Amino acid sequence: AFDFFVTFDLSCSMVVTLSCSSRAEGKEEEEKGDVGLQLTVSFGQKSVLRNSRLAGEWGASESAISFFPFAAGESFKMEIVCEHQQFRILVDGQPLCGFSHRVTQLASLTSLRVFGDLQLTKVA
Repeated sequence: AFDFFVTFDLSCSMVVTLSCSSRAEGKEEEEKGDVGLQLTVSFGQKSVLRNSRLAGEWGASESAISFFPFAAGESFKMEIVCEHQQFRILVDGQPLCGFSHRVTQLASLTSLRVFGDLQLTKVA
């Protein structure tokens, strides 16, 4: 689970990436390594995109959400639960969306990156 505090305007976004570690470093790893889940939140567009990258190729993005739970200046808790068939994403305990696994070796997802227009207050 991740606790966040976000102060944003309409141009802000955040990205959470679960990826496979590789021996490559820096940009090469970011551009070529497998990504099991990349979650991109655009506050201005009120969108939450999910995607994955296998063998250097991005798949089709998914964007359906049941609601947009984020508000300017409000903290929130995001949970990414790895279930048998999918990642389940919850915000403040409420189901937001899911993303079916595309990476078959889930144990290879050992890298977590969080970046964007936010303040990360806790990772647990």
